[in-house]
Amino acid sequence: MPTPLTLDRARRFLVAHCGLDRDRYSADAAGVRALLAARRCIQLDPLDRIGTNADLVCLARIPDLYKGDVYRHLLPGAAFEHFAKERCLLPASAFPAYRDQAAETPWWRLAERYQRVPAPVIADVLAEVSARGPLAAAELTDRGRVTPIDWHGWKSTSRMATMALQILWTRCQVVVCARRGRDKVYDVPDRALPAWARRPAPTESFGHWGAVERVAAAGLLKTAGGPQWSVLSPWRKAVTRDLVAEGALTLYQLPDTRRTWLGPPDLLDRSWPEPDDRMRILGPLDPLLWDRVLVQRAFDFTYLWEVYKPAAQRRWGYYVCPLLHRGRLVGRVEAHVQDGRVVVDQLWREDPGFDEGAWRRCLDRHEAAVCAVGGTR
Repeated sequence: MPTPLTLDRARRFLVAHCGLDRDRYSADAAGVRALLAARRCIQLDPLDRIGTNADLVCLARIPDLYKGDVYRHLLPGAAFEHFAKERCLLPASAFPAYRDQAAETPWWRLAERYQRVPAPVIADVLAEVSARGPLAAAELTDRGRVTPIDWHGWKSTSRMATMALQILWTRCQVVVCARRGRDKVYDVPDRALPAWARRPAPTESFGHWGAVERVAAAGLLKTAGGPQWSVLSPWRKAVTRDLVAEGALTLYQLPDTRRTWLGPPDLLDRSWPEPDDRMRILGPLDPLLWDRVLVQRAFDFTYLWEVYKPAAQRRWGYYVCPLLHRGRLVGRVEAHVQDGRVVVDQLWREDPGFDEGAWRRCLDRHEAAVCAVGGTR
């Protein structure tokens, strides 16, 4: 039987577990690497209105960081990119598990890529990266064109060399070792992740290992299927049964719902101090927001990321970020960067005690972080 969990305890646990109750990390490479180790993964998204999602995740937890520091401090050597909760930055220590599993999400359509790119071309691209890397896709020798993959209006690359590189990346034969603006730079694991490239993978199955990692990332992981499981979906039912039976995880249930969530066995024994006074802007794909149903119940806050909706169907706006203050979601903001300033398009104050001073300090701090030139004020 699931263990009952009150909404207040769920909310307090999630805020503290996700590292949003106080600032714990230094604004340097050691701090960002410690943050990734604690969070297990940082979801990636290329959109950049007031920083990318990876920037926003880190800035909410490390106030003196600058935009782009997450990539500068992690790549190469301390992290790699792959599918976890969709495409994420993962700690280098996770590479052996991914290398042996070569995980992919169904929508990545690796089989269709194999049909377009002959095996000798894939081998040639790997040899080129090995000999000349690190390399961006545009720096590879041209190997002709392929028919792009069309997936509900999204089209893949038409460059055969680039598609071969994507196949190699999925198979963990190359990894992202840096970013130049929006361009990814690739290298072989022996150079990019020398401490982890040849380490043995965990002895348990990828699903078992990954489910424990995902609970550590999310705090509470719903047992029903969905995006939170992503690459772990094939193992979901079996690992849920096994991990609960072993006592490694516990089933929890919130009031007035039949839904259940996996969480740490000692959750009810924990206590948490009151959150600090810093207001935080949360990225749309922050771990706290992964489970929209859980957010609605625990925080009494309905959140929709409407970036892919037609404008006429949006309730709030294009790129709207929730505001967290003293452990509660108190509002939301839509903003963009223009001429070295953060311009607020819309601000929704949704808490009767919305703190204007905390909001002003939050906005000033964020503007300094994302509008600094060359990483300095």
